[in-house]
Parts: sequence; structure tokens; C-alpha cells
Amino acid sequence: WLLLTGEIPTQAQVEDFQRDLQGRSHMHQDDIRFIQDLPEHHHSMTLFSLAILYFQHESRFASAYKQGIPKAEYWKFVHEDSLNLLAKLPHIAAIIYRKKYRQAKIIAPDYDLDWAANYAHMLGYDSHEVRECLRGYLSVHSDHEGGNVSAHASHLVGSALSDPYLCLSAAMNGLAGPLHGLANQEYLSFLLQMTKHIGTEPTDDQIRRFILNELSEGRVIPGYGHAVLREVDPRFTHFKEFSEKYIKKDPLVTLTHKLSVIVPEILSQQGKVKNPNPNVDAHSGVLLYHYDIKEINYYTVVFGVSRALGCLANLVWARALNFPIERPGSVDIEWFEANLGAK
Repeated sequence: WLLLTGEIPTQAQVEDFQRDLQGRSHMHQDDIRFIQDLPEHHHSMTLFSLAILYFQHESRFASAYKQGIPKAEYWKFVHEDSLNLLAKLPHIAAIIYRKKYRQAKIIAPDYDLDWAANYAHMLGYDSHEVRECLRGYLSVHSDHEGGNVSAHASHLVGSALSDPYLCLSAAMNGLAGPLHGLANQEYLSFLLQMTKHIGTEPTDDQIRRFILNELSEGRVIPGYGHAVLREVDPRFTHFKEFSEKYIKKDPLVTLTHKLSVIVPEILSQQGKVKNPNPNVDAHSGVLLYHYDIKEINYYTVVFGVSRALGCLANLVWARALNFPIERPGSVDIEWFEANLGAK
């Protein structure tokens, strides 16, 4: 609602929207069986992308386009596809989690719950804290700016008038790349590796020595800096405030908070980065890990469920504004020889 209209909905509008999504979320047994039968040895993001593509046969836009609808009507059918897809995504993602990582029974949706809480429920987590965690997680990861890989991938594919199912699958393939959607996994792996060297309750001096040693050996500190932001990522602030409210004793959370003070000081002193502050990836994975979602290869799927909100909202606007197909410029070998040959 917010991403499409720029306005915060009223409580009545939220409830009406939730009912609309619930009405669109039904999945047939054949649909569920298809996802369950996907090979478990594939990465969870591969399974997620394949499952999204499977539902492409339901595309209202693809069907309407074949019937010759006018351009002015494109956005309406893209909007319908987007809502239908968003309604199913938590269920799709939860089936993948339960099947691949828990070898457990699929949990049916609870239509009395909101979108994010129902996702938590279908994953197998029904505590208030986990629901609140996922509500925040799915909100703050939903939209970014159009230049990131997943958002741009969906926009690029959509410019060819591909339907939202094809576009979102492309976005998820981009999100699966190590330089895009895996950053919170890298931070968590870094944090766990740190605890093996200096323990779970290190002193500030131990932390400083460890960080300086990492930097001296040419390694970067995951979760710090940002391509666009030049201050503390407000999404990091949200997760920090959430953890301060709900999590009282967790050594990894405490260590994360300590690092958020010490690392920027060190990076600022070295003067090698434009933004030494923590970004969202320096906290998001730690929260999932705290609530026993420790299958770090699945974290990008949770990210993907959230990012779909932004990608699909952008697609609706792109069709409403009749954006043209993207045709990036190109150069030939002679250009390279003329401009780079001497180097």
C-alpha cells in the first residue's frame, strides 16, 4: 500500500488488504506437491525461483496481453498478478523451509493471522517475538532504490513486458548472488568465526585487536559501509532497538552491539571508507539465528519474500507509466583497444 500510493493506510484499509491477500493465497495440492518434489540438494534460492516460475501459468497479465488489451490497461493486470503472487510467497517459502531443512510436515496457513505472522506460523514459529521480528524484517527489506541488482533485474525483465512471475524469479536469481543477498550470512559467519578466536564475551581490546588483524590481512569487515548511505543504516537501528526490547541475554547480539561502536571508530581512523557505519546486514541474520532459524542458506529466501514487495510495486508503476524496453549501450573491441589498450 505504502510503496504503491506513498500513503500510510488506515487500520481499516490494512484489514481489508489483509483479507484480500488471504483470499488470494489458496494453493492446490498439486501446487504444494510440485514444491515438495523439487530436489532438496538445490540451494533454497534455486528452489524459491523455480517455485515462483511454476505459478507463471496463472498470470493474468500474460493471458490478457495475448488477448490484445490496450497499453493503458497493462498496469491493472500486473497489479493483479502482483497481489496473487505476494499472497502465495510466504506459503511457498515456508514449504521450502519445512521440506529442505526440517524434513517436517507442512504447516497449513492460519487465515486469522497477518501476512508476516502467518509466514512465521508456517515456518513453525508461533511466539509473539518471532512474529514481531518477521514483521519488522519483511518491512525494512521490502524496498531499496532501483539500482540494486534484484530491483533492477525485475525492472529490466519487466521492460520486455514479461509478467510479474518471470520478473520476480529473475530478481530472486540476482538476489542469490554473493554480492547482493548473501551479505547477512557473511556477517553472521564472520561473527561466529570471531567467537572461535576470542570467545563469546570478549573485551573491547580483544575485539579491536581482532578487527585490526582482519584489516591488516586484507579482509573486509562484513556488515559495514553502504553504497548509498553515509550514516548508520536506519534498518540496523530498527533491529538494534528490537533486540534491546525483546532479547536480554544473547552473546551474539551483545557482540553485534559492541562491534557497532568499535568497528566504525577503527574504520574512521583508517580513512579508507566513505561510510564506516553498520548496515542492515550487521544485525538481520543475528536475529534469525537467535530465534533458532539457523539455516543460514535460507536467510536470502526471507529477504526475497520481503524484497518482492518493492520489486512488484515498481513493476506496477513501470507499466502504469508505460516505461520503454531497456536497451543498454554497448561497445566493440575497437573501442576497448582505443580506450584501454595502452593500459
